[in-house]
Parts: sequence; structure tokens; C-alpha cells
Amino acid sequence: MPARIGVFGGSFNPPHVAHLILAERARVERTLDRVLFVVAGQPPHKAPRPLAPGPDRLRMVELAIEGNPAFEAVDLELKRGGASYTLLTIRELRRRLGPDAELFLLVGGDSLLELPTWWRAEELVREVPVIAFGRPGNPLDAGLDGLAAHFGQAWVRQVRELMVAAPQMDISATEVRERVRAGLSVRYMVPEAVRAYIAERGLYATG
Repeated sequence: MPARIGVFGGSFNPPHVAHLILAERARVERTLDRVLFVVAGQPPHKAPRPLAPGPDRLRMVELAIEGNPAFEAVDLELKRGGASYTLLTIRELRRRLGPDAELFLLVGGDSLLELPTWWRAEELVREVPVIAFGRPGNPLDAGLDGLAAHFGQAWVRQVRELMVAAPQMDISATEVRERVRAGLSVRYMVPEAVRAYIAERGLYATG
């Protein structure tokens, strides 16, 4: 059978426990063989903001996913440089993984509702099925109907069928960075190895 592979992109600035829980929930509920954590260079659909250096964010993802053989960190967007366009990433992964790989794009509820603003979004949704999960403050199901005008009712039905009922966790990378900057504990918000790496490297302490 073809390998079922989830593609979970993000800046991971830093990766936190909600990323891991959501990826694992999608893996189990949608019977994925692997989940690829694709570390972005500069997400083009978000306002430019300072990011920890790419090698540091990649290393934090590697540390975060240690012990889960189904999870893998991917640096192709960092190596490609520039804006991280998801469509190009999906096409590159298809070339690397071959015709036997069945790809699925893992997308948070906030990002899903912004999908029409993504680069060549109509092509993207034709090329890869979307597995969506909700996040705090983003009632996903209520916003899906509005996407039918962009991508069609059949696509909306497919998203509903693949949707993962994820637990609601009010943890964000922004909050982690702010707490580090304020000298507050982020223990249990990020994996311990990530917490130690942030402290060792002095990440997010200023700025």
C-alpha cells in the first residue's frame, strides 16, 4: 500500500507541545505512516517578523520529536531559501518520495481559513488533501462554508471528512517567546530538551 504521509509546515519558533499533540492526533486518526515537520524559512502569508535562526529552529524540532519514529524534521524550505511556498514544498516532496507516497497537508484552523490568501492556493488544494484541526478561537466548522466559494463544495466536504477532532490547547509559540523574554518558566509548554536548548543558546531572551 502507498505510504500515507502528513506534511506539517510551520516556523516552529519554537516547537511546543501542542504541535506534537496535534501531529500525533492526526497521525493516529488518519492512519498516517509518517509526519514530516517542514521548518519554514519565512512564511509568506504572515507578517514578516524576526525568527530564530533556521538551524536553531530545525534543531529544536529534531529535539522535540526524538523518540517518535513516525516523526521527521525536514529542512528543504530552509535550504531553498526565501519565502516558503507550500505548493513548491509539496511538489518537491513528491519528487523525493516517489509515486507511492500519498501526501496530506496538516493545517490548523486559523491557517485553513486564510488558505485563499496563500500563493496559488487553488493549485495547492487540487494537489494535496487537507487534514484540518481546530485551534483556540477558531471555530473551524463555522468558517468552512465560506471557503466553498473559493474551492468548491466537494473540497469542503472532503475537509470535513478528514477533519481531526483535536483537543483545544491554548499554547502558542508567541506566548513561549514572551515568557522566555520575561524570564518566566516555559517548562511543560515545550519539551524539556527544547527548553534546555533555548536556555543554552539564549534564544528569545531579547527582541
